[in-house]
Amino acid sequence: MTTPPPAYGPPAPGYAPPPVPRRPVVVWDLVTTIVLLVIGGAIAIGLTFFAFFLVFASDPCGASTVCDTDRMSAGFFTALLGPGAVTVAAVIVAVVLLIRRRIAFWVPLVGIVLAIGVWIGGAALVISGVPGASL
Repeated sequence: MTTPPPAYGPPAPGYAPPPVPRRPVVVWDLVTTIVLLVIGGAIAIGLTFFAFFLVFASDPCGASTVCDTDRMSAGFFTALLGPGAVTVAAVIVAVVLLIRRRIAFWVPLVGIVLAIGVWIGGAALVISGVPGASL
């Protein structure tokens, strides 16, 4: 039998504090988060694929039309790598929240929206490098 700790000083020998109760696993959140992370990964792969088509924005560039190639390159790489980076960050944050047993389904949703936003921003940057072009 263990004795309670004294009111002051170190605990008595053999005393073990009571175990800290853990949060229960929220199954619906776990399943929803995993499904949304898979969907977010598929969207990021699709956005990366479609980023390659942004190269066609440079077709009117030539001797008569001078394009801002630095801006177009920055936009291309933003649209190419940005969605993947956002998705990896969303996966890391979601896994940490799931390990801590917190609600995490919102993280992939925010990640999907941010990945699409980053891609659109990169595409806009590419198109803005071509004079006379508009969205």
